[in-house]
Amino acid sequence: MKIAVPTKMDSIDDHFGHCEYYTVFETDNNRVVIGRERVDSPQGCGCKSEIASLLAKMGVTVMIAGNMGNGALSKLNASGIEVIRGCSGGVEEALYRYLNGDLSDSGAGCSSHGEGGHTCSHNH
Repeated sequence: MKIAVPTKMDSIDDHFGHCEYYTVFETDNNRVVIGRERVDSPQGCGCKSEIASLLAKMGVTVMIAGNMGNGALSKLNASGIEVIRGCSGGVEEALYRYLNGDLSDSGAGCSSHGEGGHTCSHNH
């Protein structure tokens, strides 16, 4: 499984389409991390770039993200990538919370390109 995280200075970037790069983690069938790769972010808005298809071609099936608009969400979903929105904090911490079944999608997207952070929802 491959999981992508929009990244800025080793933390989840608040805005998917404007991140510095994507950290792509690869896990084995036992959910153990076996690889980590940096994928540079294209310039501009994520919903207008080809990042969704690029990540899908790499085998990414999950995106752990902060905020994103509905256009980006639709493109990622159409590319076969499940999106978990509303996350913040360190990329590795979020990854391990996901692998432990401790994250769920906040259901909230950004309707504008304003600032604001959320914390991932916890499954209980």
